[in-house]
Amino acid sequence: MTARRLALLRLSAAAAACACPAWVVALQRQSLGDPLRVAVDDALADSGLAARLQIAFAQDTGVAVQLLRGPASSVLQALERGEHDAAMTNTPALEAGLEKQGLIHDRRLVARSDFLLVGPHALAKPLAAGHDMALAASRLAQAQAPFMSRADGCGTHLMELALWSAAQVAPGGAWYLAAQAGEPVLLQARERQACTLVERGAWSSLAPAKGYGVLAEGDPRFAVDVHLMRSFRAQHPAGKLFVAWVTGPKGRRVVAAHRGYRPAAE
Repeated sequence: MTARRLALLRLSAAAAACACPAWVVALQRQSLGDPLRVAVDDALADSGLAARLQIAFAQDTGVAVQLLRGPASSVLQALERGEHDAAMTNTPALEAGLEKQGLIHDRRLVARSDFLLVGPHALAKPLAAGHDMALAASRLAQAQAPFMSRADGCGTHLMELALWSAAQVAPGGAWYLAAQAGEPVLLQARERQACTLVERGAWSSLAPAKGYGVLAEGDPRFAVDVHLMRSFRAQHPAGKLFVAWVTGPKGRRVVAAHRGYRPAAE
């Protein structure tokens, strides 16, 4: 941690302490040397939602949070092992499995979003799929239009697998492109004029690109819930406060103000 960051955290904690009970002040002090480790799926990092919540929480409570990003599958495996204190992901089926085993707890709904099929505008009219994203995917495969994927177990990849399943397509061949790790798939797809699947929040965070846009959206089968949860094996004292804050009125206001997401109902 840099000296500047430590000084800023101390200043934030001192300001928040004036209006906080003693137990919150204790959490502020502890978090300076031991920040709450919160891992998030790549899409939630790319969209900026995770950072918005991190900053707003720190400003309101003075408690430091360290964000870590990665594919949801890897994030949840690390959470299960106790390597992270909490996680925010968009893979409800995987999360529910861990919750059923008692490996995570305090799993709460943070936001709702959905996935879009995007690509070169020139494909929109030939696809003519409306809100049926499976039909759009099927026609893309028939035309062998370039499609970019990253098979890394992130929430977007898992939803892409569900898309191909619904379309009854086994993707492969020269038209099915593998993205490189380290850069958002959407940016790589735009550079190569390929189609791809993207979460609405991540899509909304980027400036429009000429000749590239939404090909199909609004299919209820590809809606997704974003949950926040704590590890059973890691018990950071600020964990409960973070979950309560993010899923409470202040966190809901942050979600509502962020494009591409809808807050959980009270």
